[in-house]
Amino acid sequence: MLEQLIEWDRTLFYLVNSVWVNSFFDSLLPWLRDKYTWTPLYVFIVSFFVLNYKQRGVFAMLYLGIAVLFCDQISSDIIKPLVGRLRPCNDPLWDEYMRLLVRGCGSGFSFTSSHAANHFGVATFLGIVVWQYSKIILPIGFLWAALVCYAQVYVGVHYPLDITGGGVLGIFIGGGMSALFSRHFKTLVTPGK
Repeated sequence: MLEQLIEWDRTLFYLVNSVWVNSFFDSLLPWLRDKYTWTPLYVFIVSFFVLNYKQRGVFAMLYLGIAVLFCDQISSDIIKPLVGRLRPCNDPLWDEYMRLLVRGCGSGFSFTSSHAANHFGVATFLGIVVWQYSKIILPIGFLWAALVCYAQVYVGVHYPLDITGGGVLGIFIGGGMSALFSRHFKTLVTPGK
């Protein structure tokens, strides 16, 4: 069963990385998965929460920061060494078949994707915390996280199962931290009030 799952994972990786490709995605997706691309968004989110929700906004961003820290550290320092799966760009199996569209492959292991854990953690936390005010944030956040994750496979640094595992981890941690935040603060105040 596990061998079949890994074979499907490799097949899907090959399709995304080497078959379902075009020059537009070759230009866009490396940029999309770059952590610095989203810096203005992160600054906006922090500023929005702090300016509009005051002290509760500061605490919301603190809880969000803790969620990202947990996502990143659990993925990178616990799960990746435990599983020990090579990144596709480091796996000799792919030497002749894959395209690496970014400057470095990464020296660590592949499962779970920290990018996926972090982005789905952020999307889940924010989507749940603001759910009573805006139901659109959660699906938009999931779409954003999924695009970043697809880009990780497209450029050659992660397998689809790495992304799936990281996404599940991020949703779990983001949901848990939003529940803790809600338990302590019940609700955010309406922006501007």
